[in-house]
Amino acid sequence: MKRPRWKKLSLRARLGVLVATAVALAVVTVSAISWGITRADLYDQFDARLQSYAQLAAKASSPEDALSTLRSTKPGPDRNNGLTVQFRSAAGAVTTAGAIPELPPPPPEAPFSTSRASNVHRDGDRFRMWSAARPDGGTVQVAQDSEDVEDSLGRLGFWLLVVSAAGVLGATVVGRAIARSALQPVDNLTSAAENVARTQELSAAIDVTASGEIGRLATSFNAMLGALSRSRDEQRRLVEDAGHELRTPLTSLRNNIELLIHADANPERQLSADDRSRLLADLDTQAVELTALIGELVDLSTGERPSEAEEPVALADVVTAAVERTRSRWPNVTFDAELAGGEVLARPAALERAVLNVLDNAAKWSPAGGRVRVGMALEDRTVRVRVDDEGPGIPEADLPHVFERFYRADAARALPGSGLGLAIVDQVVSQHGGHASAARADGGGARFDLVLPLIAS
Repeated sequence: MKRPRWKKLSLRARLGVLVATAVALAVVTVSAISWGITRADLYDQFDARLQSYAQLAAKASSPEDALSTLRSTKPGPDRNNGLTVQFRSAAGAVTTAGAIPELPPPPPEAPFSTSRASNVHRDGDRFRMWSAARPDGGTVQVAQDSEDVEDSLGRLGFWLLVVSAAGVLGATVVGRAIARSALQPVDNLTSAAENVARTQELSAAIDVTASGEIGRLATSFNAMLGALSRSRDEQRRLVEDAGHELRTPLTSLRNNIELLIHADANPERQLSADDRSRLLADLDTQAVELTALIGELVDLSTGERPSEAEEPVALADVVTAAVERTRSRWPNVTFDAELAGGEVLARPAALERAVLNVLDNAAKWSPAGGRVRVGMALEDRTVRVRVDDEGPGIPEADLPHVFERFYRADAARALPGSGLGLAIVDQVVSQHGGHASAARADGGGARFDLVLPLIAS
């Protein structure tokens, strides 16, 4: 289906056409109204003169005397050009003097007591006729050529047409200028977008000088560039950190595999059964850690684009499910849960994963037979999930960094983990409009708080 020609025009051309059309319509409308008002005024004056002629002629004894009286009373060729006077008796006898041999009978629409004007056409000329009653019961009709009025209206119409054409031409020029000026910020925005697409440089912001819709558009464009720049920086940092973290387990995995291959290729240097079993166990552990690391990387990268729909969720149910899963994974740690009511708008699976990561971290640092306490409390319009463990706690120097990607305290480097679990917690909680924090528990262990907004009642 072909696009209409109008839609093929540029925005500037369409704006110019609209401005020119609006001004042209205004000029033409004003000109037409002016011409109509002037025409009505001229004919009102013309009819008033004819009425005065008819009143004078009605007192004369004959059309010739009436015509003579009118010519002496209203001298001038412009006043008496084509003047005709006709008497019509009550019996229907007609006597005429003037430019027209005979005038038609007066129109029958109204009685003679209400004098009125009508048009008469003779040999291509147009006359204006006024009919009035005479004292003897007859009628007097006075007609005059309306050429002067028509000429005046013709000249006025010509000049109004010239003015209208000039107005349309001026409107076209002004419309183009207005379109160019109004769309200059859009041109700047377009140039900036093209420059970003060409150079991939996201720091090229636009100077916001306009206000209104254009200013909002430029501000939104700058905000979009800032968000894209931050997203690209985060992606680059994630890739760099991931490459660094993956390099160590991959190197260890490769070294162990090469050792097995070398041992199999050299019978005289065969590994003992215990060494071989220990090496295979190390390979299995490294593969599991690598799998977990890759899974967390995927969760962290895709977590910025949530695909799960949000829904009202009872937070206590989510925490309960996470506690039960953690109990089965850490049988040597006791979990005490004191949960309260509270409904939040959340993605249940993502939120459970965040709580599970906090519980896993607490269990990992707790000694055998240790206790992890999980509590919930309603605070104003938020709900707080608090997890305390009985581990060594978090050093003060590490507290500001515990939610950073791949950050691992010195004491944690000997333990399994990727340094991504708490980063995922912080990301998920932030996406739900809340915040996560870490501190030292009252008993000396670590404390993690997840604060989420409640659904407004």
